[in-house]
Amino acid sequence: MTANIVYRVCVVALCFGLFGCERPVSYANDIQPLLTESCGNCHFRTGEGSIASGFSVSGYDDVMKGTSLGPVVIPGSSESSNLYRVIAGKVAPEIRMPPHHIESWAEGRGKPLTDEQVAVIKRWIDEGAKNN
Repeated sequence: MTANIVYRVCVVALCFGLFGCERPVSYANDIQPLLTESCGNCHFRTGEGSIASGFSVSGYDDVMKGTSLGPVVIPGSSESSNLYRVIAGKVAPEIRMPPHHIESWAEGRGKPLTDEQVAVIKRWIDEGAKNN
Protein backbone atom coordinates (compact mmCIF):
# COMPACT_ATOMS: atom_id res chain seq x y z
CA MET A 1 0.00 0.00 0.00
CA THR A 2 2.75 2.48 0.95
CA ALA A 3 4.69 1.74 -2.26
CA ASN A 4 1.54 2.49 -4.29
CA ILE A 5 1.18 5.92 -2.65
CA VAL A 6 4.86 6.70 -3.19
CA TYR A 7 4.51 5.67 -6.85
CA ARG A 8 1.50 7.99 -7.34
CA VAL A 9 3.28 10.92 -5.69
CA CYS A 10 6.29 10.34 -7.98
CA VAL A 11 4.04 10.26 -11.07
CA VAL A 12 2.40 13.56 -10.08
CA ALA A 13 5.80 15.13 -9.36
CA LEU A 14 7.08 13.92 -12.71
CA CYS A 15 4.07 15.45 -14.44
CA PHE A 16 4.82 18.83 -12.91
CA GLY A 17 8.50 18.55 -13.78
CA LEU A 18 8.21 17.30 -17.37
CA PHE A 19 4.99 18.79 -18.64
CA GLY A 20 4.96 22.14 -16.90
CA CYS A 21 1.60 21.65 -15.23
CA GLU A 22 1.19 25.34 -14.46
CA ARG A 23 -1.58 27.20 -12.73
CA PRO A 24 -4.06 28.92 -15.05
CA VAL A 25 -3.31 32.52 -15.97
CA SER A 26 -5.32 34.89 -13.79
CA TYR A 27 -6.95 37.93 -15.36
CA ALA A 28 -6.88 39.84 -12.06
CA ASN A 29 -3.32 38.92 -11.08
CA ASP A 30 -1.55 38.55 -14.42
CA ILE A 31 -3.43 40.23 -17.27
CA GLN A 32 -5.04 43.38 -15.85
CA PRO A 33 -1.79 44.66 -14.26
CA LEU A 34 0.08 44.00 -17.52
CA LEU A 35 -2.56 45.79 -19.62
CA THR A 36 -2.68 48.70 -17.18
CA GLU A 37 1.10 49.14 -17.25
CA SER A 38 1.64 48.61 -20.98
CA CYS A 39 -1.58 49.90 -22.53
CA GLY A 40 -3.25 52.11 -19.94
CA ASN A 41 -1.74 55.42 -21.01
CA CYS A 42 -3.65 55.27 -24.30
CA HIS A 43 -6.38 52.72 -23.67
CA PHE A 44 -8.07 53.86 -20.50
CA ARG A 45 -11.50 55.26 -21.30
CA THR A 46 -10.35 58.81 -22.15
CA GLY A 47 -7.00 58.01 -23.77
CA GLU A 48 -6.02 58.47 -27.40
CA GLY A 49 -6.35 54.76 -28.16
CA SER A 50 -9.74 54.41 -26.51
CA ILE A 51 -11.12 57.41 -28.34
CA ALA A 52 -9.71 56.33 -31.72
CA SER A 53 -10.62 52.63 -31.55
CA GLY A 54 -13.19 52.27 -28.79
CA PHE A 55 -10.88 49.78 -27.04
CA SER A 56 -10.38 50.24 -23.30
CA VAL A 57 -8.33 48.20 -20.85
CA SER A 58 -10.14 49.68 -17.85
CA GLY A 59 -11.50 46.29 -16.82
CA TYR A 60 -12.36 42.78 -17.97
CA ASP A 61 -15.72 43.74 -19.52
CA ASP A 62 -14.09 46.54 -21.51
CA VAL A 63 -11.33 44.24 -22.79
CA MET A 64 -13.86 41.60 -23.80
CA LYS A 65 -16.09 44.19 -25.50
CA GLY A 66 -13.24 45.01 -27.85
CA THR A 67 -13.19 47.92 -30.29
CA SER A 68 -15.90 49.78 -32.14
CA LEU A 69 -15.44 47.11 -34.84
CA GLY A 70 -15.98 44.15 -32.50
CA PRO A 71 -14.19 41.81 -30.10
CA VAL A 72 -10.39 41.65 -29.98
CA VAL A 73 -10.27 38.54 -27.78
CA ILE A 74 -11.63 35.24 -29.07
CA PRO A 75 -11.57 32.95 -26.00
CA GLY A 76 -9.64 29.78 -26.74
CA SER A 77 -7.94 31.12 -29.89
CA SER A 78 -5.05 33.54 -29.55
CA GLU A 79 -4.29 33.33 -33.27
CA SER A 80 -7.82 34.60 -34.01
CA SER A 81 -7.57 37.35 -31.36
CA ASN A 82 -6.50 40.78 -32.55
CA LEU A 83 -5.28 41.68 -29.07
CA TYR A 84 -2.65 38.95 -29.28
CA ARG A 85 -1.87 39.62 -32.94
CA VAL A 86 -1.15 43.35 -32.47
CA ILE A 87 1.08 42.87 -29.41
CA ALA A 88 2.91 39.89 -30.92
CA GLY A 89 3.81 41.80 -34.09
CA LYS A 90 1.70 39.59 -36.37
CA VAL A 91 0.16 42.60 -38.11
CA ALA A 92 1.37 45.52 -40.22
CA PRO A 93 3.90 47.76 -38.41
CA GLU A 94 1.47 50.69 -38.52
CA ILE A 95 -0.96 48.99 -36.15
CA ARG A 96 1.39 47.09 -33.82
CA MET A 97 0.84 47.85 -30.16
CA PRO A 98 2.04 49.49 -28.12
CA PRO A 99 3.22 51.95 -30.76
CA HIS A 100 7.01 52.06 -30.44
CA HIS A 101 8.34 52.84 -33.89
CA ILE A 102 8.15 55.61 -36.48
CA GLU A 103 5.81 53.66 -38.80
CA SER A 104 3.10 53.69 -36.15
CA TRP A 105 -0.12 55.54 -36.89
CA ALA A 106 -0.69 56.28 -33.20
CA GLU A 107 0.92 59.39 -31.78
CA GLY A 108 1.79 57.99 -28.37
CA ARG A 109 4.90 55.87 -27.88
CA GLY A 110 5.46 52.98 -25.55
CA LYS A 111 7.83 50.10 -25.25
CA PRO A 112 7.01 46.74 -26.77
CA LEU A 113 5.89 43.95 -24.48
CA THR A 114 8.51 41.34 -23.68
CA ASP A 115 8.24 37.88 -25.18
CA GLU A 116 7.25 36.61 -21.73
CA GLN A 117 4.44 39.17 -21.41
CA VAL A 118 3.14 38.32 -24.88
CA ALA A 119 3.26 34.62 -23.97
CA VAL A 120 1.18 35.22 -20.81
CA ILE A 121 -1.52 37.03 -22.80
CA LYS A 122 -1.45 34.29 -25.44
CA ARG A 123 -1.82 31.61 -22.79
CA TRP A 124 -4.67 33.48 -21.05
CA ILE A 125 -6.59 33.71 -24.34
CA ASP A 126 -5.88 30.06 -25.21
CA GLU A 127 -7.09 29.03 -21.73
CA GLY A 128 -10.44 30.66 -22.49
CA ALA A 129 -9.82 34.32 -21.48
CA LYS A 130 -11.54 33.81 -18.14
CA ASN A 131 -12.38 36.55 -15.65
CA ASN A 132 -10.49 34.89 -12.80
